[in-house]
This record gives sequence, C-alpha cells and structure tokens, in this order.
Amino acid sequence: MQETLGLLLAAYIRLVRRTNRFTFEPPDLDAAIAGQTPLIVAMWHGQHFMISFAWPRSIARMAALISRHGDGGVNAAALRRLGVTPIRGSGARSAGRRDKGGAPAMREMLRALAGGASVAITADIPKRARVAGSGIVLLAKLSGRPIAPTAVVTSRRFDFKSWDRASLGKPFGRGAIVVGDLIHVPANADEQAMERARAAVEAGLDAVHARAYSKVGAADPGAGLRRE
Repeated sequence: MQETLGLLLAAYIRLVRRTNRFTFEPPDLDAAIAGQTPLIVAMWHGQHFMISFAWPRSIARMAALISRHGDGGVNAAALRRLGVTPIRGSGARSAGRRDKGGAPAMREMLRALAGGASVAITADIPKRARVAGSGIVLLAKLSGRPIAPTAVVTSRRFDFKSWDRASLGKPFGRGAIVVGDLIHVPANADEQAMERARAAVEAGLDAVHARAYSKVGAADPGAGLRRE
C-alpha cells in the first residue's frame, strides 16, 4: 500500500513540477553553489513534499532524512521514484537518540555526504514547527559540509491545518525556489558557536520562506508558528 501511494505521490509531484513556471533565487543556482557541494539542504517541516524541485544540475545525487513514523513509508517510496535515496531516522531535536534511530541515521547521512551526495533534512524540533534543532548543526560540524536554507513554494497549493502548516503544490501556476546564504559550522565549534549556527539556520529558513512566498504573491502560512 505504501509503495502504491508513493508511486502516486511521485507522479503528482512530477506533474506539479512540469506545469508550474518556476523562478530561482539566486537566478543561477549552479554558479552560486559551485565548489560547495555536497550540501546539507535545510527545510522547514511541511515543505518536504516540494523540496525535490530544488535540486540544481550540479547536485548529481541526493539523499533525504525521512521519519520512521506516520507517513514516512509513503514519503520514502515517493522519494525513491524521484531519484532520492531515503534515510530513515529521527528528527532534529537530538540526532543521537537511539530510540528514534537517530545515531544510525546520522552515520548514514555522514556516509552519504562523504560519498558526494547532498542530504536534505527538516530542521524543526519534532512537533515544534519553525524551531530549529541541534541535529542539523551537528551534521554540518561532523561532515564539514555547509547548510543551505531552502524554500520551494507555488502560487496554487494545498495548505493543510497540520501542526507544521504543510503545503503541497497544485499544477498550472507559478513557483519560486529560493536558496539562502550557506551556513558553515567549524569542526571545533563550541557550545556557543553551535547555538549561533542553530539560530542562523532558523533565521535563514524564515528568510527564504518569506522571500519565496512573496515571489508568488502570497504570505507564508507557517509564519508565526514559533510563537504559538
């Protein structure tokens, strides 16, 4: 059942990608990230259906962290059909929590990055929308790879009333793909430096989502969730 639903979801995502006119910021994304790949592609939870649109030509291989729970099996099946390798594991609160599969997932992500694949990961603490956790920052520190805050939105979309205000694009509209300034985390980063990097990820994701929604003439439905 999950494989069948994943097939249908992947087909729908391809339809949305083909039938929307996308603009990019920066306009030449390949040039902007030249020499910086592989990347850690950061997104807010709820935008994960759309993030597969953002891969530029210079990113040959992609992997993505997918939850072990809920609809994770469907998402993983869809990603495989879109050419993305799913890595099943925990969210961003604590990448080393064994009960959620965090430690094995962290090792898999590090192997993927070391092998030249970029990795997409939601930055939120589980069930705390728009609050960046420490897991993505730890991944950047251990791998030496930069974090790229990324947003993909469309003018026509389904906006769900979920905890993360998830969105799914509709066909035949306009879209925007915005990638923010890359965030580097030094290998010797101490606790304060890690917190600054975490805050930078949070601010960077807020900025790219605000910019992407403005480019399609809409307001970010997830803005303000952090204060709720």
